[in-house]
Amino acid sequence: MQLAGKVAVVTGGTRGIGNAIARQLVERGAAVAITGTNQTTVEAAAEELGAEVESASVMAVQADVRQYDEVQRSFDRVVERFGGVDIVVNNAGVGKFSSVAEMSLDEWRAVIDTNLTGVFHCCRAALPYLRVRGGGWIINVSSLAGKNAFPEASAYCASKSGLNAFSEALMQEVRHDGIRVSYVMPGSVATDFGGRGSEKSDWALRAEDVAEVVVDLLNHPARSLPSRVEIRPSRPPKK
Repeated sequence: MQLAGKVAVVTGGTRGIGNAIARQLVERGAAVAITGTNQTTVEAAAEELGAEVESASVMAVQADVRQYDEVQRSFDRVVERFGGVDIVVNNAGVGKFSSVAEMSLDEWRAVIDTNLTGVFHCCRAALPYLRVRGGGWIINVSSLAGKNAFPEASAYCASKSGLNAFSEALMQEVRHDGIRVSYVMPGSVATDFGGRGSEKSDWALRAEDVAEVVVDLLNHPARSLPSRVEIRPSRPPKK
């Protein structure tokens, strides 16, 4: 896929991995819409991205992926402005880390509704537009936590494990429509996600590393479908 002229939607694109992915897409000539829950924040992020690349086409869309009506409205707005959708990167996510006994019901719902149900919402809203274009890409940003569970992360691990299974099923449903589905499973990334980034900044992956993997996927020839990619730090601390 030549990215120049393509239209991409990146959820959770205001910072971290999502912002790095949006930047890589903009640099390669794609028109990019980034979403976020805060209007001021998403507008500032879009303005910054647009200022970095001459003639960039960047759109800010305020949307909470937990709310289907907001998701549907956001895709409708993107299509109205750019004429269609070719790429969807489901990156929006939250992490709440505590034991099952101490986790509140609201915290559980926030993680599952964002990391899993939010992806369903975005895929459901995007599929008609991707089919109209004759195909495209859906890339879901998961985590190695989806296969390697650890204590005090029950909601997060469950959401990512569910996302992996969802991605596998969706891939089989839409592959003959020319829509390729893949999920990327990063290990430790040096971001402030979940308040767990600062102590691993020396050895962990960078957001840009994950973004490069996403761009590599998009550049695979149409006959190729790398449906799952694991990426981890090459030299983590020895235990």
